[in-house]
Amino acid sequence: MDTEIKDFTALSKNLKKSFVGFKKTRLAILADSASQFIIRAIKGTGIEYGFNYEIYEADYDQIDRQIFDSGSDLYAFKPEYLLILRSSEKLIKLFYQQTNVARVVFAEQQIEYTNRIFEKVQNQIKCKIIINSFPETNDAVFGNFSGKTDLSFPYQVKKLNLGLMTEAQKKGNLFLLQIDSLISRIGSITGFDPKMYITGDMVYSLDLLPYLAKNVHDIIQAIGGNFKKCLILDLDNTTWGGIIGDDGMEGIQIGDLGIGKAFTELQLWILELKKRGIILAVCSKNSEEIAKEPFEKHPDMKLHLDDIAVFVANWENKVDNIRYIQSVLNIGFDSMVFLDDSPFEREIVKMAIPEITVPSLPEDPAEYLIYLRSLNLFETASFTDEDEHRTVQYQEETQRNNVQKSFIDEASFLKSLEMTSEVKAFNGFSIPRIAQLTQRSNQFNLRTIRYTEEDVKMIADSDQYLTLSFNLKDKFGDYGLIACVILKVMENKTLFLDTWIMSCRVLKRGMEVFTLQAIILLASQKGYQHLIGEYIPTRKNAIVLDHYKNLGFSLIGENQWQLNLDTYRGEQTVYIK
Repeated sequence: MDTEIKDFTALSKNLKKSFVGFKKTRLAILADSASQFIIRAIKGTGIEYGFNYEIYEADYDQIDRQIFDSGSDLYAFKPEYLLILRSSEKLIKLFYQQTNVARVVFAEQQIEYTNRIFEKVQNQIKCKIIINSFPETNDAVFGNFSGKTDLSFPYQVKKLNLGLMTEAQKKGNLFLLQIDSLISRIGSITGFDPKMYITGDMVYSLDLLPYLAKNVHDIIQAIGGNFKKCLILDLDNTTWGGIIGDDGMEGIQIGDLGIGKAFTELQLWILELKKRGIILAVCSKNSEEIAKEPFEKHPDMKLHLDDIAVFVANWENKVDNIRYIQSVLNIGFDSMVFLDDSPFEREIVKMAIPEITVPSLPEDPAEYLIYLRSLNLFETASFTDEDEHRTVQYQEETQRNNVQKSFIDEASFLKSLEMTSEVKAFNGFSIPRIAQLTQRSNQFNLRTIRYTEEDVKMIADSDQYLTLSFNLKDKFGDYGLIACVILKVMENKTLFLDTWIMSCRVLKRGMEVFTLQAIILLASQKGYQHLIGEYIPTRKNAIVLDHYKNLGFSLIGENQWQLNLDTYRGEQTVYIK
């Protein structure tokens, strides 16, 4: 997949293409300024990536009417996502109408207004809400002194943006489109067009709209579980300057001098991605010993071998090596980004594996980092402490795979792992990770229902649900929280399996049988006699097509399965304590 962001004209032309069969997403847009072109950009971006945005657009400047009127067209539309766009231009007019007393608390009042919007929408339809931060317009009334007085508009806007970020942290269904940082990140693009604003009340330039639309799309896809999980790195002239095989370790360019500075800063950024939970892999045409030497010995290297989950350096073609990396990590190609300075190698990979994202790096390495930042490739909807340990977990999985090769049969291998699992109801410690599992898991996900932390907390506190979370350890290390189950209480002593999710890292470990045993034990203790399961097929969860059948459930309708606990006799062996 290419990463080129098309201009507004090209996105508009996408609207003439057929989008039959594209995944539909219901999006409502409320704006305090003209939004027709914004809608065209978002729909065009969706078509570019295979999504069909069904968009409800309210009449001009009708945010309050649509939100605070319970009978409005917004609520009749029942969107999955609501995008609320407010402009600095309208905000500054409102600010100028305030007394000095009111100006001092202007930011707090606007945050309270946002909270009222959030609560009203959540009470009505409980959709995901995306609000924007405000471009920090300096009206030059106080000049540089504006940072020293809370009576200035720039001061209040900065305070407001910080407050919006704080509120988004507190509210699981509230997400922030950071227009101020977006404009800063793509500094070559002018975000505001005064002529279009005066003549058409459009506050964003046509040049900015494709980037704005792409960021909205990125947020929605991240919430829906579609995001990048892995960055695969070429080495020569990508991770460092020069060719290690020709120039030697002393001759490659990294450090704080010359062009080496560009590669050092790129490495620092990549290291931050790793700390955030992005898996790092290496795919290089080199001998392994030579390729690893800078990671082990070069004093200016910021990346080291323990930062890399899978290291592949040989003289085979990169397509096969990337396929090997994918098989080890067991994630989709569409979750991977491949970084290579060679247009030839990039093109071969794109042709052979069209799902993978391959940025077209600039010729000048000095431009690598600013270009990659502008693409916003690594959008996410969640972050937990466990993400920082993801690389170690995949390194441990590589060790397991290597050991497994020495066993003749799978049962002996599983027994040798000495696996233990801790089973608990959802609690305050596990809720963030459980929400993340629902958002990120695509393969072992029976119904693919996404929940935010706020949703999971509500479920955990409700007497209409029973919950189970599962941690797993073995002799190689700790997998962490790898599975969760949400059981909804039904009539006739029945529980409905609302959610059954497991991390792909524990597939073929017998965890699904162990999980069923835990479900049955809990259900029996609570006096329930039947389990109802449902499989909702998606493009990525075909591996659980026969999940309920294999566990002894009986088909009772289309994709509906039932297990009678009074007559069930589990015969499968599981090597988990």
